[in-house]
Amino acid sequence: MQIPQIQIRQQQAQLSIDTDLGQLEMRQPKATFELRTVAPKLHIHSEEGQLSIDNSRWQDAIGLGHHLESMSRIYSTCKEIAIQGVARRVQEGNRMAAIQTGANVFADLAKESMNDVDNFQFMYLGNASYDNIDIRYESRPVDIQVEEGRVEKNIQMNRAEVQYHLGKRDIYLAQFPKVEIIPPQLDIKI
Repeated sequence: MQIPQIQIRQQQAQLSIDTDLGQLEMRQPKATFELRTVAPKLHIHSEEGQLSIDNSRWQDAIGLGHHLESMSRIYSTCKEIAIQGVARRVQEGNRMAAIQTGANVFADLAKESMNDVDNFQFMYLGNASYDNIDIRYESRPVDIQVEEGRVEKNIQMNRAEVQYHLGKRDIYLAQFPKVEIIPPQLDIKI
């Protein structure tokens, strides 16, 4: 006699995983770059120079000089004029003594003396010259200071922007587990 057997069939569960890859997005903004130029500066400081003009010799040459100097000139020429007067009288005396010439010396001397009045003058003026004005200029030092210019740089690196988008993951049972128990056919007669 055959012993009835129970059949057990088992079906495994099947797990199914469906995945899509994630996406990586990277964006790199440009760096911020700023330039600022500071111009150089030039500082110049100078005191005024001094100009001195001395025209006293020019004034003396045109008769507007100091009275004391004019009188001193007249005084110093008096001796020379007196010597010239004495020499002239001697010369006139010599001409008068030369009677043998037959000339009218006295009339000639009288005529010359009339002309001498106009020519006689004291030299009280200074020397006339193109260089009678003294000009002197004293310069002052110039202080020059230079402030150097510069370029100011401002550079900012911007961080990279990274974004990761997860992919899709579907996990599901593609096949359910099952256990099938098949009983034997029992056909037993008693």
